[in-house]
Amino acid sequence: MATDQFVESFVERFANYWQTRGAPRIEGLIAGYLLINDSPGVSAAELAEALDVSRGAVSNYTRRLVDLGFVRRVRKPGDRAHYFVMDADVWGGFLESEHSYLESQRGLATEALSHVEPGSPAYQRVLNMRDYMGWIIDNRMLRSEWTRFKTERDAAQPDQL
Repeated sequence: MATDQFVESFVERFANYWQTRGAPRIEGLIAGYLLINDSPGVSAAELAEALDVSRGAVSNYTRRLVDLGFVRRVRKPGDRAHYFVMDADVWGGFLESEHSYLESQRGLATEALSHVEPGSPAYQRVLNMRDYMGWIIDNRMLRSEWTRFKTERDAAQPDQL
């Protein structure tokens, strides 16, 4: 449904945003392309051609995107090649990994508090780290809030799914 011109513009803009967060631009190109692609899977060769990048780069960065949970490898019946897709709710998966990150950082800060001098600047920084991570975890309930939001959205607009 999207025009080739829009797809190209979207992928470029997505990659630019992705790169501003410190990630490789090629990774953003691949993620952006898979985000807007309607096919049941895109091969490495198709990605390389569509994005005008090498197959080696596609191989490296799809592997990383798979490891990060943004992309999945799939197979098509009767075909030995791997194809790449993005799950419908890749962002919910991102929230899951974000939650794990927050939990591990909160645990690290809790441990560090017993090793720094109470009342010192380091203690205050680590205390803020621990409590910030806990505040996000305890008050935002990211995954459950996202699931609730999607359920309400989908119930209100069932014809758009």
